[in-house]
Amino acid sequence: MPSITRTFTTTAPPEAAHAYLADFRNAEARDPGTRTCERTGGDGGVGTTYRNVSSFLGREVEVAYTTVELVPPTLVHLRGTNEQFEGHDIFEVRASGAGSEVTYTARMGFSGVSRLASPLVQAYLPVLARKTVDQLRSCLDRQPG
Repeated sequence: MPSITRTFTTTAPPEAAHAYLADFRNAEARDPGTRTCERTGGDGGVGTTYRNVSSFLGREVEVAYTTVELVPPTLVHLRGTNEQFEGHDIFEVRASGAGSEVTYTARMGFSGVSRLASPLVQAYLPVLARKTVDQLRSCLDRQPG
């Protein structure tokens, strides 16, 4: 299963960082690959569902995400699925000075024909992670403290 983990700091305090990350609709601003992300059910807590459309390796991909774990202000875990994909976005948030340290882990699993793309995805993940972390940090730094 391709995966990558990155840790970075932000000026956002843990409560603000957690609230921003827990609302997956913010993926439109924080994730360079996301084209649209809309809430399809729930109130923002565990069990909330989202429809995410992203561009990934030149293809448009639709993934249904569910919030599977929320522990304010320290943990956000979302699980995304479609017919040939299962992914987990996990954000761990810790206080760091006046801001936060965020550890972001992305894990992806593929089935069917998509499984053939797994080596390509693993090779592309460092590039994607750099772009995502840069954009995510910028968005978090703009959150009110």
